[in-house]
Amino acid sequence: MGVHMFSGRAGCPCMSSCETERGSRVVWRVFQDSLMLIAVSGSSSNAVSELHLRRLLENTWNCMVLVLGQDELVNMRNVERLKRELRSCYRLIDRFLERGGEDQGFMGDLTHCADCLLPSQPGILQQALDSFTQAADSEFGCLLIRGRVALATEKWWRLLPLRSPTVAHRLLCFQLLPSAVVCVLCGPSPSLHHVESELVGSFWSPVVETLRGCLEQAERSPLPPSVSLRWDVQALLLINRESRRSVVACPRARSRTPSEAPPHSSPARRWELLRHFYTFAVTRYFTSEETPASSTSTTGHESLHEEFSRGFTHQPVQCYLVTDECKCYGLQTPQYQLYLLTDLSVPTFALRSDGSAGLSVYPMFMCDVKLVLGF
Repeated sequence: MGVHMFSGRAGCPCMSSCETERGSRVVWRVFQDSLMLIAVSGSSSNAVSELHLRRLLENTWNCMVLVLGQDELVNMRNVERLKRELRSCYRLIDRFLERGGEDQGFMGDLTHCADCLLPSQPGILQQALDSFTQAADSEFGCLLIRGRVALATEKWWRLLPLRSPTVAHRLLCFQLLPSAVVCVLCGPSPSLHHVESELVGSFWSPVVETLRGCLEQAERSPLPPSVSLRWDVQALLLINRESRRSVVACPRARSRTPSEAPPHSSPARRWELLRHFYTFAVTRYFTSEETPASSTSTTGHESLHEEFSRGFTHQPVQCYLVTDECKCYGLQTPQYQLYLLTDLSVPTFALRSDGSAGLSVYPMFMCDVKLVLGF
């Protein structure tokens, strides 16, 4: 850190990450010439990647801007007061550190895209959400089902912490049912008591059975019942690069499985493998989805790509990886990215056709994806 501070004051470029002799990784970044954030990973065999630590720093800064406002962070008048105010960010930052739980399959902290659920009956719930948000004197609302965005207002999808960095917001969250939460982002009014006592019940009680059905669907898969994946697909991540939304699926059990097919590994292990493959692809071949926080760094934004790929004269559109546990295939177009984990029994030469099938052969799947991912 001392070398970094000395070099920065002298106007010299300096690295923003390093590794220790025992395998730990340290990543740091300065935001708006005012605040340095530092992330440190452990030295275990499952060490966190540099990409994930960079994402963690950006997510933490965005959280602080969202809750406190950028002016409060940049024009620091009282350090002790700032420390007290930062406590309101701790719970959200803890969620970033926990990565949403090993077996729940959240990828947004790494992809910087919203983890979405594709509800089978979105119309009724969308109407309830829009009306509830408007009654709360806001344009920003969303419905979370088991931690994923099932529905949101139009302006919520365009919401970024740096869109209005000088304004501190209140994020009001109300549990409608266990694992069903509605969120609304608003200013100093209306009061929490008014929204909770008068608005929540009047707008959401009429659709409670529809919410229960959505929860039952989410227990099985973030995909609607009309969508079925091939029996040899272990996990799938689909990203819309334009709308920055994503859906990730990890089948709990095989469908129409041949008798000789081995059982799936645990969901937690497949989520871990999918995160590793995403990191492998975006640091070597594909484009990662950056946030505005990247441009606020004064340490110099370093490319996420490793040295051997920086000399490419073209942008790769496909990649694959064969491991001892599965085969991985990635596909990139200007609009979307697909990351697929399959059984080892799938021939390597067939990965391309299987991956393309995930986007072209399932018309109902793509129809449902349009509802949330904006395809």
